[in-house]
Amino acid sequence: MRGMGNMQNMMKQMQKMQKKMAEAQEELGEKKIEGTAGGGMVTVVVSGHKKILEVRIKEEVVDPEDIEMLQDLVLAATNDALTKAEELSNETMGQFTKGLNIPGF
Repeated sequence: MRGMGNMQNMMKQMQKMQKKMAEAQEELGEKKIEGTAGGGMVTVVVSGHKKILEVRIKEEVVDPEDIEMLQDLVLAATNDALTKAEELSNETMGQFTKGLNIPGF
């Protein structure tokens, strides 16, 4: 029955890892990541869970004659923020999946 002791030990290690992953995931959600466009004229803030928290637009970039440019800047800043959030997520959660090929992680 020596194998049972190894199995219990492995299960305890897995539970510890799950707890650490949950804590890391929670901490990730508390992070705020900024993306910008137009030299800081538009800023989008997202959480580590990739939820948009805030959009800031400087007054001088608002031109009623060129709404399309403003839309492009908001889109670019949003994509910048989401890319940074994805990179942070990969760095944070990647420590748990090093060497493992787990779909979705």
